[in-house]
Amino acid sequence: MKIYTKQGDGGKTSLMNSVTVSKSDDRIELLGTIDELSSHLGLAKVLCEEPLRSQISHIQKNLMQVMAKIADPRNLSYNLDPAETAALEESIDAMEQSFPRVKDFVLYGGCEQSARLDVARAVARRAERRFRKVDQNYGCDSKAMQYINRLADFLYVAARQADYLAGHTQEGAIRDEVVKNILKERDRK
Repeated sequence: MKIYTKQGDGGKTSLMNSVTVSKSDDRIELLGTIDELSSHLGLAKVLCEEPLRSQISHIQKNLMQVMAKIADPRNLSYNLDPAETAALEESIDAMEQSFPRVKDFVLYGGCEQSARLDVARAVARRAERRFRKVDQNYGCDSKAMQYINRLADFLYVAARQADYLAGHTQEGAIRDEVVKNILKERDRK
């Protein structure tokens, strides 16, 4: 079987349940965003050490299952186990206890690993927004939507941990500079 079907040439594609839809359909936008997220996770994963590398591989597998559920919402075998969200929460809690996370402004890109994780996080947040639109128009698995939300939180904390481990702790200086610039601007008026 050839990879090209030529069906897409007319701006159409099919969901797993053989329903043909426009490539601009909200579900296709969501599927594409989650695919992009998984690609960014793969890019971040190559710089990660264990156990984060294995966690990201597991997350990518979960994202495939989430995508299958979006493409075939009636297939109950694609439902994501709520334990997957709980596992992300446990990982977040463990990471937050392993370093003193600064809760100020963050300048992304303290190190390459954190930069890649932050790009994945930003795409996860976009997937959340697209999920909401799909839910409004078609309905969707609320547990999968919750998982994507928690995944974005996980990626944020993982990026901050990567910055910490790389010795990047400029947040206080960034905050001071931002406040100083705001005060300068206010004084000009």
